[in-house]
Amino acid sequence: MRIIIIGFGTVGEAFAKILAEKEKALLKNYGLRPSIVAIADRGGAAVSPSGLNFHEICKVKHTSGSVALHPSCGQLKMSGVDVIRDVESEVVVEATPTNIKDGEPGLSHIEFALKRKRHVITTNKGPLAVALPALMELASYNNVFFRFSGTVGGGTPILDLGKICLAGDRILSMRGILNGTTNYILTEMTEFNMPMGVALKEAQKAGYAEADPAYDLEGIDSACKLVIMANWLMKRPITIRDVDKTGITGINLDDVKEADERGEAIKLICSIDEGAAEVKPQSIPKDHPLCVNGTLNAVSLNMEYAGEITIVGYGAGGVQTAGAVLRDLIDVRGGISL
Repeated sequence: MRIIIIGFGTVGEAFAKILAEKEKALLKNYGLRPSIVAIADRGGAAVSPSGLNFHEICKVKHTSGSVALHPSCGQLKMSGVDVIRDVESEVVVEATPTNIKDGEPGLSHIEFALKRKRHVITTNKGPLAVALPALMELASYNNVFFRFSGTVGGGTPILDLGKICLAGDRILSMRGILNGTTNYILTEMTEFNMPMGVALKEAQKAGYAEADPAYDLEGIDSACKLVIMANWLMKRPITIRDVDKTGITGINLDDVKEADERGEAIKLICSIDEGAAEVKPQSIPKDHPLCVNGTLNAVSLNMEYAGEITIVGYGAGGVQTAGAVLRDLIDVRGGISL
């Protein structure tokens, strides 16, 4: 199976490393023989129809800043779209950074790959937030797989639980904590009486928050994930414009203390039912299944037959998200004949 990776940051590199380390196990257990034939980053691309060497590529990336400077495989002027067009492959892994405004450049990568009848796996929430219904329809029209497990819950199989493990049942509603950064900040405020500004700096120091944390604090990241869950699990064709978003910037220590005195904690909760889709801070009992702390994510699915089911796990991390990409690749391999 020939693979193109677009975006070679934390997740892209971690995924390539897993493929290199697990080569024999993947063949033995899943009949999967992956070969990375091209990698594109901001500097250009590296291309080898016979397969790139992971250790060589990583050395070039870390010493020179771009895979395009590989002495024999580098292509300085090659864009992600160029790679998808010119390099033969079965699967494109799109792992560029999230852009919530218009989904680019990930949206163009995904659309072009689907139109070229390539199976696509992405960890990029931006294109899904602005155009997921259209992308799912495009994949169906071209009879290819489109998978995105790593966009919600990182390595925690939230989407797989709802789609695969609960097949035949129906999700009536969903509630959850889908952003580890805001959950960490609210936990620090509750447990250590820490002002939000200080808690945010601690989150940034620990690597849980970006230098610009607006997507997290304003509820945009959570809304993106809610859109993905609504489309994939509930067949609700919504985009981020349909989600009512309120972030945590208005929460102060007095709010946190009042909730604590009631035996509750404030959490940024995503919810959707047959009516509205919303993201907003809510006070919930500390013994509630969704009341998890630190960077944990938690989602409760209210099922027609199974009742309420809650899944808890870490929602971020390069290795964890790369593991989700591998699950998607195995899923794609199981559905196609190469």
